[in-house]
Amino acid sequence: MTLRRPAFAPPQRLPRRRALAGWLAASLLVTALGSQGAPAAQANGVELRTLDVVRQDNALLLNFIVQPNLSRAVEDAMQRGIPLYFEAQATVYRPRWYWRDERVARATRVWRLAYQPLTSSWRISLGALNQTVATAQEALDMVSRTVGWKIAEADQVEAGDKYYIEFSYRLDSTQLPRPMQLDLAAQADWRLQVERTLRLD
Repeated sequence: MTLRRPAFAPPQRLPRRRALAGWLAASLLVTALGSQGAPAAQANGVELRTLDVVRQDNALLLNFIVQPNLSRAVEDAMQRGIPLYFEAQATVYRPRWYWRDERVARATRVWRLAYQPLTSSWRISLGALNQTVATAQEALDMVSRTVGWKIAEADQVEAGDKYYIEFSYRLDSTQLPRPMQLDLAAQADWRLQVERTLRLD
């Protein structure tokens, strides 16, 4: 299956796209990324290196690799043991000319990354799954890539219909300690996010 960015913005979602015009203007210049040497794209401190979707095992599966380029402020917070939350979200839509586009499916993954000072190790949590690694780079690698992530059942995407997928990856600063959230309101160092829209053929 080949995914390409839509040639046009779905008309029913124009208000949302106007609100995100700052990053959308740049992202529309980049084609959907694959793993075969496609150029990387970057927005707000996150480089999107690979993004593709395949049908397999009666499901729609998404694969992606991103590279967060952390600022000094974020790295310092990590070293102090402040947990960071990274979120990936994929939403499947079906365009409708007579109403807002139909949301067919949505999948979200949230990783919690935290430094453990007593053991000098890094702990990554994804739902009920937990893993400990020795270095910060290993921890970042684990929270920035996914293979075979089921974002929809195959029967939710009917043959012959047109669909598109909105993908986003970000550092969720809303889950930081509340005093930090107040201080970060105007700090660009903590705005780590990339978004992309793909057409499903």
